[in-house]
Amino acid sequence: MAVFTPVTLDDLSQWIKQFPLGKALALKGIASGIENSNFFLTTERGEYVLTIFENLSFEQLPFYVQLMRHLAERGIPVPAPVANDAGELVVALHGKPAAIVSKLDGSSQMDPQPVHCAEVGTILAKMHLAGRDFPLQQPNLRGLDWWVETVPKVLPFLDAETAALLQSELAFQREFAAGPTYAELERGPVHADLFRNNVMFVGERLSGCFDFYFAGWDTWLFDLAVTVNDWCIDLDTGRLDEARVVALTRAYHAVRQFTAADHAAWLPMLRAAALRFWLSRLYDYHRPREAEMLTPHDPTHFERVLRERIARGAPNLTA
Repeated sequence: MAVFTPVTLDDLSQWIKQFPLGKALALKGIASGIENSNFFLTTERGEYVLTIFENLSFEQLPFYVQLMRHLAERGIPVPAPVANDAGELVVALHGKPAAIVSKLDGSSQMDPQPVHCAEVGTILAKMHLAGRDFPLQQPNLRGLDWWVETVPKVLPFLDAETAALLQSELAFQREFAAGPTYAELERGPVHADLFRNNVMFVGERLSGCFDFYFAGWDTWLFDLAVTVNDWCIDLDTGRLDEARVVALTRAYHAVRQFTAADHAAWLPMLRAAALRFWLSRLYDYHRPREAEMLTPHDPTHFERVLRERIARGAPNLTA
């Protein structure tokens, strides 16, 4: 959510007339994140978020915006896309796909306690079940195929020991993904990026989840592992906080019970989730794109997380 494509109020003066939002009154770039250009947008009808998509195409975007609409219609607190007068949810702005969604109430909880983790576990399970009848399918674009493609691009920037770890973990994940346990995992649309800064709270109540633009079709357990690897760790060491892990996974299990395959795959999926974000941060750090307000994330954070998962394992699900 950096700003790659600058936008001004003058740019919006005619463009926004196609939406039932009245005049654009204020526009402010959002600095966090590194994929799309995002802005807080104030109009005569209220507050919204405007996104210009820098990598996703017009053909890919229906999956994301329709998924948000699908979940919102089923009571999941997510941003609701706003259609223009022609019923379109994605329209061109400065020659790129753009969308407007409702702005959620609350603020991010960057120092989560077990009570917050339980809220996240509950909503993630509800989100998975609500997506079972979503009609569109699109692969996780940052899944295994992308890992295989991207590892060679970052290896030249790494020392021999770090490169060996990256290659070894990729080999482990390719072997696991080809096995019978992985094939048994339940799957469907997943958020795939449900970090602390993508969830809003009002007090201890979860008020919304947003930034679905890494969503795709993947295993539900991978989505849970991505979430645990952010919400339930010590940020300095990458170590899991067992109280937070138990709170989140028990709350999830209360809505969507874990299967035998889930239990067997839990540690490999935690490692997969760490690899995915280590690799994407390595790529963004060593091969950055220019953008206003862009600060690439530190790739060594998820390297530490991966090393921790390999060395120490993880608490059992619903322990």
